Amino acid sequence: MDMTLLAQTVSLALPAAWLTLGVRDNILHPSVNETLTAQVFTFARMKADYPEIYARFMHRSIHNRRSQRAAFALVILAELATTLVLWLGVGLLASALLGIVAIEVAQPVALLGALMFTALWGMFTVVGNHFSYWCCHEGAQSIHFQLMLWGMANLIFLSL
Repeated sequence: MDMTLLAQTVSLALPAAWLTLGVRDNILHPSVNETLTAQVFTFARMKADYPEIYARFMHRSIHNRRSQRAAFALVILAELATTLVLWLGVGLLASALLGIVAIEVAQPVALLGALMFTALWGMFTVVGNHFSYWCCHEGAQSIHFQLMLWGMANLIFLSL
């Protein structure tokens, strides 16, 4: 049991660390991801590379910079909340490993963190699909899908 609990702790710490770096960069260097997000919202790459497809989907575009920035700020808040819950789950799992708290206390928080991580990236794939990012942002779609799978794997592992 201790080895499984140790593995679960490490398994949850990895996405927590990964997302911590992402949140840091989104806070310190927001223009990098915010610019890409705006491109998705406006279908900018699609308009340039696939004008015939753009003509079909342009009605979904969001060109209002305030709306784009607000959506990006909402993403940062969701990432930050997820990061905090993930680290709380890691801390509680580590405390359970040391016998400080009961596993029944740690596991639900860890599962919530993994669920939030999974949902965050699942929503990116859903919203990205609405904006047809599969057409010109395939790398982002692939990364989001892989992150969602990472979260799902943690959900399953933490449920053991």
